[in-house]
Amino acid sequence: MRPAVSRSAGGMACAALVLMAGCSTPIDDRIVLLPGTGDRPTGAVTVKAAKGDLLLSQPYQQANVSASGVTAEQSSAEKVQATYGAMLAMQPERPRNWVVYFVVGADQLTAESKPVLDELRAALSGYEAGEVVVTGHTDRVGSVTDNDRLSLVRANAVRDLLIAAGVPATRITASGRGERSPVVPTADEVAEARNRRVEIKLR
Repeated sequence: MRPAVSRSAGGMACAALVLMAGCSTPIDDRIVLLPGTGDRPTGAVTVKAAKGDLLLSQPYQQANVSASGVTAEQSSAEKVQATYGAMLAMQPERPRNWVVYFVVGADQLTAESKPVLDELRAALSGYEAGEVVVTGHTDRVGSVTDNDRLSLVRANAVRDLLIAAGVPATRITASGRGERSPVVPTADEVAEARNRRVEIKLR
């Protein structure tokens, strides 16, 4: 039997180990929910088996699937590392994310964002390979056309700062989303500082 694993918690991305046990054990499959990283909370998955479903929503919660159904068990970081450490070590590093914010109507970073850019430069210095994805955003002040332009200008401003810090231009992709993807939804012509941002993903 092979269970289906579906996302839950509003589609929040999460990581789980899906493991097939040997034939000598009554457990056919074992799914362990891994914790979130950094400031990202742990997500959730629903394990759908032939005889019942089970929601995993706590770090290191485990689903054991057998012919008789699916049962929950609480594992731990130590147990998971001891049992599956070699498998975990083979995983690619998870993407890392940073956000910097901008002065209203401009491509100038806020004073609070400059230390974040320094942190990003330091992180990139240890990467010989990898891709940096830079995405600019705006609030809803101004026209859609102007905000599309401004979001790309902001993304390119961050791209130029990264290039000046020694990141090869060929590793950086910059794009603008304008006002289309707000962190805080607002009415038109409402200034919202949290939406005037550039998101940087290192993967």
